[in-house]
Amino acid sequence: MNLRLSENNNYAQFLELAILKRIGKVADDHGIALYLVGGYVRDIILDRPNKDIDFVVLGSGIAFAEKLAATLNTHASYFKNFGTAQIKFDDLDLEFVGARKESYSRDSRKPIVEEGTLADDQNRRDFTINAMAISLNKNKYGELVDPFNGIEDIKKGIIRTPLDPNITYSDDPLRMMRAIRFATQLHFTIEQKSLDAIARNKDRLKIISMERIMDEFNKIMLCKKPSTGIDMLFKTGLLEIFFPELVKLHGVETRNGHAHKDNFYHTIQVLDNICHNTNNLWLRWAALLHDIAKPPTKRFNEGEGWTFHGHEDLGAKMVPAIFKRLKLPLDAKMKYVQNLVRLHLRPIALTNGNVTDSAVRRLIVEAGDDLEDLMVLCEADITTKNKAKEERYLQKFKAVRAFIKEVEERDQLKNWQPPITGQIIMDTFGIGQSREVGIIKNQVRESILDGKIKNDYAEAYELMLKLGDQIGLKKK
Repeated sequence: MNLRLSENNNYAQFLELAILKRIGKVADDHGIALYLVGGYVRDIILDRPNKDIDFVVLGSGIAFAEKLAATLNTHASYFKNFGTAQIKFDDLDLEFVGARKESYSRDSRKPIVEEGTLADDQNRRDFTINAMAISLNKNKYGELVDPFNGIEDIKKGIIRTPLDPNITYSDDPLRMMRAIRFATQLHFTIEQKSLDAIARNKDRLKIISMERIMDEFNKIMLCKKPSTGIDMLFKTGLLEIFFPELVKLHGVETRNGHAHKDNFYHTIQVLDNICHNTNNLWLRWAALLHDIAKPPTKRFNEGEGWTFHGHEDLGAKMVPAIFKRLKLPLDAKMKYVQNLVRLHLRPIALTNGNVTDSAVRRLIVEAGDDLEDLMVLCEADITTKNKAKEERYLQKFKAVRAFIKEVEERDQLKNWQPPITGQIIMDTFGIGQSREVGIIKNQVRESILDGKIKNDYAEAYELMLKLGDQIGLKKK
């Protein structure tokens, strides 16, 4: 299928891009066939912004990039192992590669690469919507080469592989993740034949590095409605391969007429809810993991029904191991998620009428800078379909927010640290690090949080002296 994009007004602005005409002229001057390919072509048609532009050269991509860099008076970066070259120009990232064909061995997604034709290059692409090419040579500038009807698939909103999906996914199993990611990002449907092939080939994902899997998964997490992609990962069996803890949330058990909600679908609903209010990837991860420990803490008690006591504390303990296995950052981001998982029930408890100054002080201090994000998470945790009930919960959270603000401002607890430090205790009593220092420091802290003394150095110092005297310590 060949079309002239210039006949469609959607492409007019693209065709007038001066940089593309300059690149095309360099190709013409050296007698080289040059095509724009891949995601940039797809995004032109979808009218989506994209600063990464891929080009296919019939010949050497590196040699062409050298010629182009000289013409543009800039430099190119070369990746000879991959046969690619990259040029940064203004805010664009231009990448050049020679047309190639690929073959795969069973135990690797790294292909054996040979020089090929444009048709060979399009055959190796993952999906029809990514297999289109646009000529940049003067004699057919703007002509779309679309051998697999990618344009029609874009119109219909379909993700489909150019060749047999079983071969496409077996050759490079990461494409299964990419199919679901594109479907989620673009609000497209995966062709049933292709979806069946993903389920059939799910175990092939095991040869892919966790870093590559997480790169795709995090792109799904950043979509407008990530539950769409996560549900597809679950139903195709891919999720079980790399994230079994999340899969264990699925299912409803009934005993003596008592059932609990399906915690898997509750979780991804909470994730969707929070996406209305934040693009913060790690806050979204906190939503995904907030109930992760419900399966191991599930108990049935006569008269009480199903309980998940302690799931917030166990969930917080599970976070580091999950992050480590999934190759996610083991730094402040992980601790942030861990803290939100640990505290996610605390504001909910306050809405149940347990609003005391002491409880609010402890929440403010333990949440620290994460307090607002914690409240956003708790509000997203409301998944009832009863609108009146939802509104009552939100009104309660509004009242809790107001009380938190009042206590925070009155007691000056923002980024609070107790006024008496361990060093002050050691210097006062002339002792070194010891169990006694910890006892005094903790009791001073607790007395302030319980409202027994003010958040004031003088009162805290007096209490420190009193506590020291009780355990036989004397001021120097």
